[in-house]
Amino acid sequence: MELTFEARLERLVEASLDGRDPGRDELAWLLQAPDERTLEIVSAVSRVRFAAFGRRVKLNLLLNIKSGLCPEDCHYCSQARDSTAAIASYAMVGEETFCAAAERARELGATRLCLVASGRGPTEREVEHVARGVEAVKAADGAMEICACLGLLAEGQAERLGEAGVYAYNHNLNTSESFYEAICDTHTFADRQETVGRAKEGGLSPCSGALFGMGERDADVLDAGYALRELDPDSVPINFLIPIEGTPLAGLNELTPQRCLRILAVFRLLFPRAEVRIAGGREVHLRSLQPLGLYLANSIFIGDYLTTKGQAAEADLAMIADAGFEVEGGGPAGERELEPIALKQGILD
Repeated sequence: MELTFEARLERLVEASLDGRDPGRDELAWLLQAPDERTLEIVSAVSRVRFAAFGRRVKLNLLLNIKSGLCPEDCHYCSQARDSTAAIASYAMVGEETFCAAAERARELGATRLCLVASGRGPTEREVEHVARGVEAVKAADGAMEICACLGLLAEGQAERLGEAGVYAYNHNLNTSESFYEAICDTHTFADRQETVGRAKEGGLSPCSGALFGMGERDADVLDAGYALRELDPDSVPINFLIPIEGTPLAGLNELTPQRCLRILAVFRLLFPRAEVRIAGGREVHLRSLQPLGLYLANSIFIGDYLTTKGQAAEADLAMIADAGFEVEGGGPAGERELEPIALKQGILD
């Protein structure tokens, strides 16, 4: 007898809670579920999130430590070689900027500072520069987690970053291996896999996720998910394409809030105990349904992204509190009492 929608969804959730592979065919079915079933999916899959993370939301702050000037041709990126996007371009920022960003992260309740640099990969000189900046941050606040995202790693660079106090290394797979050539020609999917492995071997916590809304099929979503499972990352950032003018993907706008929620549900089921982070594009694509994303993911970026504005930090903190969640680690943001918004009724002439 054919299972009901509810029974099939329950079977998926139980498999994930037990640490078993939910099954590719079942996840494909979930991705194809009609929009009117999305709330049921969020409610059911939230059990996996709550089992591992309760009502905690981890906050992360991004710092773009080197912008533009990139020789790679990633079609989604405003900093890429062929991009004509109007962005700031600058070389590595100084130690004082690292420390100021860490202080800002602390004020907002973020427990992780993510240092991101454009380029194919860091030179030895750049690694040393980042290492000194991280050492300065850790001297002021030893509890602040540092994640570096500097591109493709050469041998020994992960170890040097770890010595300086870097905790994690981010390098996203972004999409499936079969779709990768459609979004980048200057490096390969295998290059990205190798860097995640190199970071892990060097003692850094692996952080690797994906980017959706680039024209990929459901099969690519699932291929990316299973490729990431093989890497066993500790954190999995899920990005949704921000179509930036001046990039080859500027005209794409194929995501809906419901589609984004179903993608988040798939990745929560695939990674029941990993930190699943809603990253770039959540404001653009989840829009008013952003709070529902917290029932699937347990982590978000607060503040701005690399070259695009994010939602105001106060709005993020209010969203977390209003949805009944709490900031992981507490701190100033977790203890902050948010003032109610006064609604003023105007009189039409």
